[in-house]
Amino acid sequence: MQPMNMYMVPNPGMPGCPPGLEYLTQVDQLLIKQKVELFEAFSGFESNNKYEIRNSMGQNVFYAVEENNFLTRQCCGPLRSFTIRVMDNGGHEIITINRPFKCMSCFFPCCLQELEIQCPPGNTVGYVIQEWHPFFPKFNIQNEHREPVLKIKGPFCGCSCLPDVDFELLTMDDVNIGKISKQWSGLLREAFSDSDNFGIQFPMDLDVRMKAVMIGACFLIDFMFFETNN
Repeated sequence: MQPMNMYMVPNPGMPGCPPGLEYLTQVDQLLIKQKVELFEAFSGFESNNKYEIRNSMGQNVFYAVEENNFLTRQCCGPLRSFTIRVMDNGGHEIITINRPFKCMSCFFPCCLQELEIQCPPGNTVGYVIQEWHPFFPKFNIQNEHREPVLKIKGPFCGCSCLPDVDFELLTMDDVNIGKISKQWSGLLREAFSDSDNFGIQFPMDLDVRMKAVMIGACFLIDFMFFETNN
């Protein structure tokens, strides 16, 4: 990874806030940019994904790297299991995101995707659980006790063909409070790579642990609907 632009983390050691997530208490949106892998674009071999996580001013606040093996990436493609490690600008791991391998089909309710989010590593703070629906992507955001806290609803079958796609963030009473947006990243980039840009919006006062879970949800949505093999 290239050296990241340093951005001061406010108030380290805030009560009730997992270490490393202090910065998230002061933001209501993030931009996640997947780095273009030239070797992958021209060879067709899937490589580990790498992401930059930025604030609304374009400053790098975190970065994320995927971990798994070559065989898993080539054989399983976007269905692959993975561990994504989110690190601060000092290289300290602050969030660990684990996805087990599961088949994926919108027609079979036994093939549902899920993520576990840990912060700090080893301490589970929440889950992203796919909810079965034949046409619309739906997910439950759960806390560490697997209690539903929020919901995510996407457009018809993910609509990955559209340049901009919104997945709504809803309360359990179906009140819209934010979204995950897949953003158009340019014709050449879209045509020759699977590198995507995403925006995440959530309430400023949302539990910081749920903000971390939303970052994990963004990665899962990327793999499920926008990670393609050439």
